Amino acid sequence: MVDLEKSHDKLLNTYARKWIEFDYGKGARLFDIEGRDYIDFGSGIGVNSLGYGHQKYVQILSDQISKLTHLSNVYANSIQAELAARLVLLMGDGAVFFSNSGAEANECAIKIARKYGQRKSRDCYEIITLKSSFHGRTIATLKATGQEKYHEYFYPFPDGFNMAKDIKSIYHLINTKTCAVMLELIQGEGGVRAFDKKEIQDLAQMLKKEGILLIVDEIQSGVYRSGKFLASDVYEIKPDIISLAKGLGGGIPIGATFTRIKDIFVPGDHGSTFGGNFLSMRAGLCVLECLEEWERSGGLERLSQTFLQKLQAIAKKYNSKFDAVSGLGLMLGLVCKDPNLQEKIVDKALEQRLLILKAGKNVVRFLPPLLLSNEEMQEGFDRLDRALSLL
Repeated sequence: MVDLEKSHDKLLNTYARKWIEFDYGKGARLFDIEGRDYIDFGSGIGVNSLGYGHQKYVQILSDQISKLTHLSNVYANSIQAELAARLVLLMGDGAVFFSNSGAEANECAIKIARKYGQRKSRDCYEIITLKSSFHGRTIATLKATGQEKYHEYFYPFPDGFNMAKDIKSIYHLINTKTCAVMLELIQGEGGVRAFDKKEIQDLAQMLKKEGILLIVDEIQSGVYRSGKFLASDVYEIKPDIISLAKGLGGGIPIGATFTRIKDIFVPGDHGSTFGGNFLSMRAGLCVLECLEEWERSGGLERLSQTFLQKLQAIAKKYNSKFDAVSGLGLMLGLVCKDPNLQEKIVDKALEQRLLILKAGKNVVRFLPPLLLSNEEMQEGFDRLDRALSLL
């Protein structure tokens, strides 16, 4: 039998891995190399929105691989143009840049904001972000991330980021150098915490009045994860810039940056070798088509409500362990009373063959596939119940 830990010793030590290897998946079930089934309530950290082995998705990507997967962006790509048009239809008048990841999508957002600011003044380049936020692992997006634990070793960081402790604090940090405010409406890595709707609406209105851009990072909350296409739709706001990734590709790497400032870039201002390739564009189109249909049918809303009810029932049954249920749509968390429980719950669930995630210091996070069946959902909650009963 292969020693999985030893077989990975030539990889940089960047992940606290669970030593299980999966062979294939179907729906929301994963099967390890020994044939055991697991229910996945994490979907690759919110990526595998259609689940695994989705017939239409597999067929479309197989067909595209047999034709083309990549060419330079120097050449026209009608599939890329089609996906951009679909996104603009969903988000409003604007333009899209495609990349390969959430961090890249946020890097593009930062560059758009900086160029916008410097059109007003050479000193207008600062971006305000929030404590407990997470925006990526590049040097710039790491600095934008409002968690000091990520800043320990990698300085010096680029100048031009200010961190606010909460929404109200943003107002006090705004000055003539401020070009944008960047935030997640539902903080994912920061603890599956949804901000107050009225607070966000008031902030958006003030920023618009002052001519300061609002960047909303929808890397995790976007593409129907929050119950609508965007968490911004739930909050009834129209950000100037929106970043997407994760669930948009259904498992194929993709990033997308949408902006209402259509004329901000000229050729040479930004680019990506792999961004917008044929395969990722086909994946994005397929995901949107499947999820748009699912949302129109009412299936997404029914699934979200049922999942929330079951999670609330778990929180009530084990009220000695949990304070509350947090989040929106199918981006949810159980807030642990004791932070030491977080890792124990994730590990015990894994023993019961259920995949769940951590978020922040004390939250157990749930990001199930958006096409989760009732049978898979019930089986997953049965396994969670058994795991919690053993703690």
